[in-house]
Amino acid sequence: MFSGPLTSSLLKRAIEKKLIEVHLTDIRDFTTDKHQTADDSPYGGGPGMVMKPEPLAKAIAVSRKPGAKVIFLCPTGVPLTQAKIKQLAKEEHLVLLCGHYEGIDERIRETLIDEEISIGDYVVTGGELPAMVVVDAVSRMLPGVVKEEGSVASDSFYEGLLDYPSYTRPEEFEGKKVPEVLLSGHHKEIEAWRRKEQLRRTYLRRPDLLPQAQLSPSDRKFLEEIKENG
Repeated sequence: MFSGPLTSSLLKRAIEKKLIEVHLTDIRDFTTDKHQTADDSPYGGGPGMVMKPEPLAKAIAVSRKPGAKVIFLCPTGVPLTQAKIKQLAKEEHLVLLCGHYEGIDERIRETLIDEEISIGDYVVTGGELPAMVVVDAVSRMLPGVVKEEGSVASDSFYEGLLDYPSYTRPEEFEGKKVPEVLLSGHHKEIEAWRRKEQLRRTYLRRPDLLPQAQLSPSDRKFLEEIKENG
């Protein structure tokens, strides 16, 4: 599952340049029976299976370097945000545990997991896809991974706001024209327009982000104008 994302685009180049290192550990390698059983029925009954503690503990022990943070990707974790990504990017080493089935034995969560993270309020088959999201998002924060580092700072959520609208050639497409300000060459006016569009888009689509966003007095004034004008 990991071969696609890790062998293409930015992640491939980052690994080749040794800007990041990614090591995959198969939990089944640490089982002791001939069937390589990594899960079992839950105590107390109920549907589904639970990942066994013994192979999990051994896999984490092998993967964990001194000072590493062990993160369990699961629906009950804290929501993944850009602020959390920035925080994780400062870590030297991350161990990402991919859950399956009905989850993992609680004793592993209590003793070996440093943090639990969720990529959204929905359920996917396992923790592999969430782990890929974390690897990709964290890697983008590291120097040299993204060629134009300025584009990272303008991404949605980087400053707690959604991104502004973008346009390219042609100037007119199916009757719709590029905003005149973007053709003006006045960088300060363009910057001001983009900031206002960020604020407008965030207010209309994700107003829940605004209380935590870094807003200037002029930003707040513009938001009040949007609210007054509907």
